[in-house]
Amino acid sequence: MNKTVIALLAGLAASGAAWAQNAMPMMELMAGFHRIEAEVAATDQNRQVGLMNRKAMPPQHGMLFVFDHENTHCMWMRNTLLPLSVAFMDAGGTIINIEDMQPQTEDNHCARRPARFALEMNLGWFAQRGIKPGMKLGGMDKAPRPR
Repeated sequence: MNKTVIALLAGLAASGAAWAQNAMPMMELMAGFHRIEAEVAATDQNRQVGLMNRKAMPPQHGMLFVFDHENTHCMWMRNTLLPLSVAFMDAGGTIINIEDMQPQTEDNHCARRPARFALEMNLGWFAQRGIKPGMKLGGMDKAPRPR
């Protein structure tokens, strides 16, 4: 192998190792018969970073924010490059409200009543599948406790 290929492979291995160190745990959720692969942001650091600086997200992927207490939590899009929709949910996984959020804005998007979870998906994901407030997501009972 030439030196350029070896350097490239070494760089890819290093970036993969860095990604693995920052990777969040994954869990499966169900919205009706729609399967969601959700990264779980259950620590303060993971909740603060969220989906910042990502350029793409597969259609069935999202991020579940697990808050340490129920409150009218708010989300914003600072340093977030993807347009997203967020569903705020109570402790039982019932959707309270869904808000659409535009990239790189600092507008607050808040739960209309105390929420324990928020699920961010690509913009329009919930609407395109007919998922609305009052519906309950499956799998929420397996969400980890916040840390």
